[in-house]
Amino acid sequence: MTWSVLHVIGIIAYAISGAFVALQAKYSFIGIFVLGLTTSYGGSIIRNVVLDIPVSDIWERQSLLVVLVTLTTILFVKRNWIHHWNRWGYFFDSIGLASFAIQEGLLAQSLHHDLGIIILASMFTGVGGGMIRDLLAGRTPLALREEIHAVLTFLCGLCIWAGWSSPLQLSVIVILIVIIRMLSVNNKLKLP
Repeated sequence: MTWSVLHVIGIIAYAISGAFVALQAKYSFIGIFVLGLTTSYGGSIIRNVVLDIPVSDIWERQSLLVVLVTLTTILFVKRNWIHHWNRWGYFFDSIGLASFAIQEGLLAQSLHHDLGIIILASMFTGVGGGMIRDLLAGRTPLALREEIHAVLTFLCGLCIWAGWSSPLQLSVIVILIVIIRMLSVNNKLKLP
């Protein structure tokens, strides 16, 4: 799995996640775009501040078009399909979580940062956009509840620091994070 593939997977997954929260809250098309964009890019903005990278770097990527096309497509989703959010929303959110945590852990590692910064970059990017999304939607952020959200990004950063960087290893991390997260959601596993 390459850097650009992880980026596109994360962007699309988080755009869908943000849009579904907006649809669930019965927001207008503006709300769908705002929550989709903030979920997709909010964590990267936080990460760039932490890593001292210009925030404008985010907008120079060509992924904005992908997000806009994804969100425009979601505008055509029937409102009565939103009850599927509970099943699919967590799934898309898990994919975004894994993809962004890996991608940004790899970025911090490529900048020769130590374990702490690699983990922080993974955590802030993995959960930051979702936290902003939840706050804008008037919800308590998933990462601050008993969810294992932040723990999974921590483990992801740890794997990156340990040298997991081959496409196979990165794919294993994504699959494991999605499986563990979905098992925790389906079995209502909570942190103390």
